[in-house]
Amino acid sequence: MRAFTYKSEKKFELIEKPKPVLVDKKDAIVKVTLSSICTSDLHMMHGSVPMARTGITVGHEMVGVVVETGDDVHAVVPGDRVVVNVETFCGKCFFCKNGWVNNCIEPDGGWALGCRIDGGQAEYLRVPYADNGLTVIPENVSDDQALFVGDILATGFWAAKISEISENDTVLIIGAGPTGLCTLQCVMLKCPKNIIVCEKDANRRKFLTEHYQNIIVVTPDECVASAWRLGDHGGADRVIEVAGSEETFRMAWQSARPNAIVTVVALYDDAQILPLPEMYGKNLTFKTGGVDGCDCEEILQLIADGRLDTTHLITHRYPLSRITEAYHVFENRIDNVVKIAIYPD
Repeated sequence: MRAFTYKSEKKFELIEKPKPVLVDKKDAIVKVTLSSICTSDLHMMHGSVPMARTGITVGHEMVGVVVETGDDVHAVVPGDRVVVNVETFCGKCFFCKNGWVNNCIEPDGGWALGCRIDGGQAEYLRVPYADNGLTVIPENVSDDQALFVGDILATGFWAAKISEISENDTVLIIGAGPTGLCTLQCVMLKCPKNIIVCEKDANRRKFLTEHYQNIIVVTPDECVASAWRLGDHGGADRVIEVAGSEETFRMAWQSARPNAIVTVVALYDDAQILPLPEMYGKNLTFKTGGVDGCDCEEILQLIADGRLDTTHLITHRYPLSRITEAYHVFENRIDNVVKIAIYPD
């Protein structure tokens, strides 16, 4: 089969590989029907994901059809259309039992697909712990609708959940890339008093105003002042940082009111510094880390009920044979790209 493979730093290549096979009774083999490129893939390409292993097939955002299951797989059967979770997790360790599946202690636990083991920018993939890592797609939900459920939509859902948003809150989201837009939709489900989205790119600001109502769109120059003006207590009650730069990291805590929650979703290329003397007395709570993607079933139901829809984020489509070109378009934000769907050919 063809598989887009991490050959070396700054080099991904579409090559021929053997089709995956079951290696454990808890595995399933999935035929990929649609996948996508994530910003995390770009971080890996540029050497910013130390745990990534050369030689693996990249990609952790996909849907497909189950073609084979191990003897200990009971939640899915061959023929099921499924979302593939970005994380594989055992469901039994201390972290999994607490819902912290990103920290699963098993060798293939946490973010493994497309990072430490072969992922889904290919024709087929093997999914460990398939009972946990695969979720059946409802009949009235299309592949397009389900494509982001296992990764960026799960991330947005998780970010909104751990931010503890109430209806009286002013919520600031920094960054309107694909994950920021998914986060926005999940924050909107919480119905806070104000939602501010900060984005420096004019095309992305235009996209926001065209697709979302009743939100406040601001530039970085306007961000802190807007949070202070709209927040009732000297800043935003909740800040979700989804952009991933030194500027946006600083902006996040500067825009927050005292005793606010700052949720850091972004993946950074460089280490960030907390300037504690400047922050003294703000008493902020920071929540950081990778998504705990264990809400896929609930997210799919929200899609089936018409409460979430991310299909408008798919602005470009490429066959697997042209995935190198698709990466170039996505990385360089050519033609106002938001997300790219990769289909088999």
